[in-house]
Amino acid sequence: MSRQTRSIILGVAVLAVLIVLLDALYIVSETNQVIITQFGEPIGGPSTSPGIKIKAPFIQKAHYFEKRWLEWDVDANQIPTKDKKYIWVDTYARWRISDPLVFFQRVRDERGAQSRLDDIIDGETRNANANFDLIEIVRSSNREFELTEDVKIIDAGTIAQKIETGREKIAALILENSSNITPEFGVDLKDVQIKRINYIDEVQAKVFDRMIAERQRIAAKYRSEGDGKSAEIRGQKERELKKIVSQAYKTAQEIKGKADAEATRIYASAYNLDPEFYQFMKTLETFRTTMDKNTWLLLSTDSEFFKYLKRTRR
Repeated sequence: MSRQTRSIILGVAVLAVLIVLLDALYIVSETNQVIITQFGEPIGGPSTSPGIKIKAPFIQKAHYFEKRWLEWDVDANQIPTKDKKYIWVDTYARWRISDPLVFFQRVRDERGAQSRLDDIIDGETRNANANFDLIEIVRSSNREFELTEDVKIIDAGTIAQKIETGREKIAALILENSSNITPEFGVDLKDVQIKRINYIDEVQAKVFDRMIAERQRIAAKYRSEGDGKSAEIRGQKERELKKIVSQAYKTAQEIKGKADAEATRIYASAYNLDPEFYQFMKTLETFRTTMDKNTWLLLSTDSEFFKYLKRTRR
């Protein structure tokens, strides 16, 4: 056998040993756990401690499962409540694989577990919520409502109703009933919470219509009150304006009257010094105010107007 052939055989042998060795070794990390199967059947218990482990190559296979808490969160379900109100209930949960051997035997993998959790949690959620009125599912305590218009519009009939169980206890009931079932397939259910509650689309549309109508009614009320207040302010303004104008006119007339009286007194005082001159000036003033260049007068000889004209002719 030539040297080259021996080198090839040695290389193939080393490669085969490496392949066998690599298939015989598997690593368990801090975050997972492993089940070994031989021809599809589990062999021994789960490997949970971290480190490098050995299995029979080729005939045995390592199946890895999470140690950490996993999330369950699916679409909301339409559920009727005890008081016949149809709502969407959206829940979520946290779970982990507590017994990987049972888990592998019953559901095989996480997808199978999620499917089983869908059935269990959804079913318990439906059963629990169907046994309570809507107000019990919505509220967790009997704390006083803040009575906004939206609260009155949405469901005015339930505002005064007191709860006996409440949302938190209903979620705890769902968790208790579900966690009694999940160990059958190696799952530990830690937490179930109601994430969101909403009316179904048909009821939601009616609620929105009622809210819109109520808001329009409130807006119309505010507009009416505003128009009334505006008219009241305008009326008050007009009254105040008339009062001010009237008072100003009164004051002006009083001042004017006093001024006219004072002017008359001064005129009288001045003209009393010469009554004839005063009469003459008044006559001239009368001429100026009653006649212009196109005015014709027919006067008798004894007229007061004619008296001074006759004198001027002398």
